[in-house]
Amino acid sequence: MRKEYDGVYLVDGEKIVCDKDSEFLTAGGRFSKQELEMAVQGTMAWSILKAHNTSSDMENLKLKFDALVSHDMTYMGVLQTAIACGVEEFSIPFVLTNCHNSLCTMGGTLNEDDHLFGMGAVKKYGGIMVPAHQAVLHQYIREQLAGGGKMILGADSHTRYGALGTMAIGEGAGELVKQLLLKTYDIIRPPVVLVYMKGAPVTGVGPQDVALDIIRNVFKDGFVKNRIMEFAGPGIANLSVDFRNGIDVMTTESSCVSTIWQTDDDVREWLRIHGRERDYKLIRPARLAHYDYLLEVDLGKIRPMIALPFHPSNAYTIEELNENTDDILNLTEKRCSEQMKEFGLKMDLRSKIENGRLRVDQGVIAGCAGGIFENISKAADILKGKSIGNDVFQLNIYPASQPVFQEVVEKGIASKLLEAGANLRSAFCGPCFGAGDVPFNGGFSIRHTTRNFSNREGSRPKNGQLASVALMDALSIAATAGNKGFLTPATDWDGAYTKYRYYFNPKLYENRVLNCFGKADGSVELIKGPNIKDIPEIPALNDDLLLKVSAVLDDPVTTTDELIPGGESSSYRSNLLKLAEYTLSAREPQYVSRCKAVKKWEDARLVGTNPFETDGVLKEVGACLTAYGLPFKAEKTCIGSVLCSQKPGDGSAREYAATCQRVIGGWANICREYATKRYRSNLINWGILPFTNVDGAEFETESFIWIPGIRRLLESEESEIEAYVLPKNGEQSPHKVMLSLGYLNRMERKILREGCLINFYRREKCEG
Repeated sequence: MRKEYDGVYLVDGEKIVCDKDSEFLTAGGRFSKQELEMAVQGTMAWSILKAHNTSSDMENLKLKFDALVSHDMTYMGVLQTAIACGVEEFSIPFVLTNCHNSLCTMGGTLNEDDHLFGMGAVKKYGGIMVPAHQAVLHQYIREQLAGGGKMILGADSHTRYGALGTMAIGEGAGELVKQLLLKTYDIIRPPVVLVYMKGAPVTGVGPQDVALDIIRNVFKDGFVKNRIMEFAGPGIANLSVDFRNGIDVMTTESSCVSTIWQTDDDVREWLRIHGRERDYKLIRPARLAHYDYLLEVDLGKIRPMIALPFHPSNAYTIEELNENTDDILNLTEKRCSEQMKEFGLKMDLRSKIENGRLRVDQGVIAGCAGGIFENISKAADILKGKSIGNDVFQLNIYPASQPVFQEVVEKGIASKLLEAGANLRSAFCGPCFGAGDVPFNGGFSIRHTTRNFSNREGSRPKNGQLASVALMDALSIAATAGNKGFLTPATDWDGAYTKYRYYFNPKLYENRVLNCFGKADGSVELIKGPNIKDIPEIPALNDDLLLKVSAVLDDPVTTTDELIPGGESSSYRSNLLKLAEYTLSAREPQYVSRCKAVKKWEDARLVGTNPFETDGVLKEVGACLTAYGLPFKAEKTCIGSVLCSQKPGDGSAREYAATCQRVIGGWANICREYATKRYRSNLINWGILPFTNVDGAEFETESFIWIPGIRRLLESEESEIEAYVLPKNGEQSPHKVMLSLGYLNRMERKILREGCLINFYRREKCEG
């Protein structure tokens, strides 16, 4: 793949001209210098952002979205926060889907209690409820809401509908709450990366192959991080809309903030089939468009891919892996075992090699990435007349929605799959985050889902369990299944794929989806099951802050699944104190107990006790600060824990990665950089100070950091502050470090001063 870092122009949607060659564009008077200067406005992203920006400043955007979406692992957080902030009615369509916590796998009635609460909220405030097993959230939005020129905000990181002409962003609950309260999504206009697609994929290459090839080329160097990926070029015409959707949803793993694709008659037809041709809009770059960066993708050069544990960017061609199986698996084992060393676990993948070939234990095709009709139908063609065998290997397939499932049955596709030995199941996101199809201990699964982070497949390292997932395309998963689990690229299959005429049956949603938008009924009483608890009170920030380091993570990247594991904790999303017990449980087992010990000091301070007088450890801290002439005053100092890491927050948008830190006393993160904007936003909305380490200082677990004047800093427009690290042995003087909060707008600064978003809105309501 070709990368350009200095910017490029796209001319007539086809020709690429680098910035350094821009004089050729003005030669002969084809374009004026003014047209070149205005070319930034020629991108597709610019026009959509401009249409949704409520301010006149296109550099500092204040966006309002056309619709919101959340699922049952995140909507309780949105609802509870919105209610605490005083929401009275949903002002824009807000879709709640029940596609994550669909099964009562643990906790008895907890999941269904949340579903009942969500249905009550839909009736009371005017939302839209999609019942369990009807559709995974992103497929429902594709089929029912996404369209040309729209913007949609979702409480899920894979909120991507760019292939249908919609710019979509995945964020934490707080940002959705702001939209429900008629506030804006504030962001500095992101740079735009032109993803120029040319050529056509060879037979046997699917959307996941293209996505993984892109991810491995851009993730490690942050090439598209917090940027918009804009897909254009002649290669797009060689991709079906299902294929485009499959690539688009995986762009989240590149760390981009959003996507947009050029649209064409294929998109119009896709929307027409789904009864929404009115939502089609032709979207193209202008005759001259300027981009900050270029990623050129030659579709014809991509081959079937496999992303080995524990990240989608750890990708190889299947051919590479089959030729160098022992070496590549040995390297992967070392990396994964290092990540699991806290639990004394070692990854063993080379034991899966039989007679020189890698044999896997399980295959899964599911969710918003894998459960698309075209993926399933092609997988069935590959498996027709074959058997997956009657040994360990199993294959489970989850159509992404009931309409897709119905077509799989009606078109005879289901018969091919079932006869081969595959299992067909209803729409469910569980296999993607560890709430379904958990492999046996030591098992190795290949999946067309979105992520393969550590323990995301559902194993519990703290209990001595370790399984793993590799990401692959549905076609190669089917080819592998047809060979009884021996790793096989779909390019080895020489058959022909059936071309189906897809029919969408709207009755499946009309008869089950509850649509109360515009029909709010304030008299509805919300039913709270025994697990549903109110959000705990969060204290406001004092003048100064004393932090105790509760964990130091040295991994290059820390995922949200490590910060708060998805599968085993998912039933407790409406009980934050219970959920918080799982914080960092898959990474640092002592973290929660350390945080709770620190929180006892702050709790004592809040009820009027001075812990700096009553606790021996804090007495020493106060004495140390005073002895070295620092202006320490106990009555002005609040106390909290801090998580120190290198690059936290890769992956999910779930806000609980921040919320759980906060409710057990977390008051700050200190890191080199944040993996995603959404994790940093979640920290801010929950009152956690998002520090970066300016001078590269190293911190030790259980050391103290004192930050004087933190509230005053937030009342100013400054970002950097001096902090003092206290030596653990008490024999040396505190040493100074510089910390930065980076860019914060006025609202974010006030949220941090008030302690969290809820406190901010309560204060605003009282003052208003």
